[in-house]
Amino acid sequence: MADGVITVVGLDNVLSGELLQLNGSAGVVQGLALNIEKRFIRVVVFINESSVAQGDVVTRTENIVSVPVGMGLLGRIVDALGSPIDDAGDVVYDSLSDVDVKAPGIIARKSVHQPMQSGITSIDAMVPIGRGQR
Repeated sequence: MADGVITVVGLDNVLSGELLQLNGSAGVVQGLALNIEKRFIRVVVFINESSVAQGDVVTRTENIVSVPVGMGLLGRIVDALGSPIDDAGDVVYDSLSDVDVKAPGIIARKSVHQPMQSGITSIDAMVPIGRGQR
């Protein structure tokens, strides 16, 4: 293990981004399957990586890593997976949202349609400066 990343051998049909359970001597630890190679998988351990040892059993949950979302999380202190750590009871949430999602696209912008002249001929010839450009 290096920096909370472990190598798992012998686990088949794992999905990228899948939540895995590592059953060690110190209890159950969760991890995220990241690099999936032919012979091994690299797993990021979320909590208490020091309790994971060579020979521990790793099982699939068949669920992509997701976190609770909703108004019930306002004012609560939760860990990276949305589990409460503030001793105020269970988190009431509206739904679960996948952690690994595609980022929203950038809005479409017009190209330069009203050129502005800087007064320097070489700059005006090379760089379109004007309205419509960021």
